Amino acid sequence: MFPWNLFPFGKEQNDMKKWMQQMNPQEIEKYVQSMMGNMFSDQMKGTMNPQDFMKGFGQHSKNSPNHSITPLHSEVFETHDFVFVRVSVKEDEWLKRLKLYHTSNQLIIEHIPAMEDKHTITLPAVVKKKGSTAYCKDGTLEVKIPKNIDMQFSEIDVTEIY
Repeated sequence: MFPWNLFPFGKEQNDMKKWMQQMNPQEIEKYVQSMMGNMFSDQMKGTMNPQDFMKGFGQHSKNSPNHSITPLHSEVFETHDFVFVRVSVKEDEWLKRLKLYHTSNQLIIEHIPAMEDKHTITLPAVVKKKGSTAYCKDGTLEVKIPKNIDMQFSEIDVTEIY
């Protein structure tokens, strides 16, 4: 149960203002840690450390199995109707094991140069689901994806705050 009686809700406004000004950040942190320790049972203390939990946010591991250590050399450009992605193919064997996928804004290339590698290339425009083509010529794989023209506009109201 949360100790609601520790907060000065029933006191006057001046007392609350004075209480807030006298607060020390280290004391607040210590209080929060002690309350969290009391709220979680001894069984749960070993399962999650809040500091370890927060370390993973905002960081992407470059050595994860989903991403290759060596990036592919690629070029991305767009015309009025298409998005083109050109990737250098160094070995002919890559074309046999290569897998290509795309979402509405990303091209995913798997199994090159090694089988466990996966590369994600962000596209400069939204593309259609169907109609993509890919061919290889002179050591360059070219993927051509038709652009999707999204004409659905949503108006956003702007309100003035006083």
